[in-house]
Amino acid sequence: MNMNLQSPQKEIYANDHLTAIQAQRLAQEIAFGPIVFQVSRLMVKWNIFQLLDDHKNGMTMEEIVQETHLSKYGVQVLLESSLTIGTVLLRDNHFFLSKAGWFLLHDDSVRVNMNFNHDVNYLGLFNLEEAILHGKPEGLKVFGNWPTIYEGLSRLPEKVQESWFRFDHYYSDNSFAQALEIVFHNHPKTLLDVGGNTGRWALQCVQHNSEVQVTIMDLPQQLELMKKQTAGIKGSERILGYGANLLDETTAFPTGFDVIWMSQFLDCFSEEQVCSILARAARSMNSDSKLYIMETLWDRQRFETASYCLAQISLYFTAMANGNSKMYYSEDMIRCIEISGLKIEKIHDNLGNGHSILQCTL
Repeated sequence: MNMNLQSPQKEIYANDHLTAIQAQRLAQEIAFGPIVFQVSRLMVKWNIFQLLDDHKNGMTMEEIVQETHLSKYGVQVLLESSLTIGTVLLRDNHFFLSKAGWFLLHDDSVRVNMNFNHDVNYLGLFNLEEAILHGKPEGLKVFGNWPTIYEGLSRLPEKVQESWFRFDHYYSDNSFAQALEIVFHNHPKTLLDVGGNTGRWALQCVQHNSEVQVTIMDLPQQLELMKKQTAGIKGSERILGYGANLLDETTAFPTGFDVIWMSQFLDCFSEEQVCSILARAARSMNSDSKLYIMETLWDRQRFETASYCLAQISLYFTAMANGNSKMYYSEDMIRCIEISGLKIEKIHDNLGNGHSILQCTL
């Protein structure tokens, strides 16, 4: 497989920019990654970063002990670790919040990712090796014996569900306003929302356009969750459900829709499954239909940090979700679209938090 990256990733990933000492430091940061993660999480949870942010002139260790009611030993090991991590600074016996600590405290994406990794992924990632070898989400067994996380989503522990949905919604919701303008440019009257989950996009559609009717195509258990989430909300009477298991290759798409919408959906499937799903979608379309695929394609990001995050998120799919999908490299997705008999009419990049929309026709 050829991988042809664009800027800025092309320049960043082509050369080793670190000195030997920096590379050694990075290697040690990787080796101690689990400890660094948990220390930083507790510095947020126990408000130590918040205290340092509030006290711009710094705080002594004794003052932090008094404010947090933690033991001196506990505060000391956390501060010493954080000092060497680089999230706090020390001057004249006073601790200060560093720039990295500020981002851990204030950056919504960092907080969402941290909670997602702790609550959803942390224990299961111990089984990443088995997941890669077997092609199954071997880490999911820490929560239950489901073939994929989607069948068990409604039965996950409450805190795990909360972090999963906040993660899922964070990466989609910020793109919805721009996506609505693209999808409703030609004033569709019927829209099929494939993998519509809890109905957040469907609600956006019926509130954006007073005439459109949206049908959510998803697993029956997800449709039950969707009905609870949308009940009584304005426009929800124009949201219908169509129960289907899209992993079943005999499952056909319903016909007669102006628009088929797939948001953060195809990353839940292997390439072979993506090709099958898209081919079945194509068979349900006519010459006037449009298919919109919204994904966070890791190689089409404006900033390299986003590419880094998305490449790591792929391993959630490996260990926890289904064992065979990922955040896609754009050319792999484009190849699947073309194999399915569809054509890409236009690609809209840099929507919200790094989404692209691939606009397809027959």
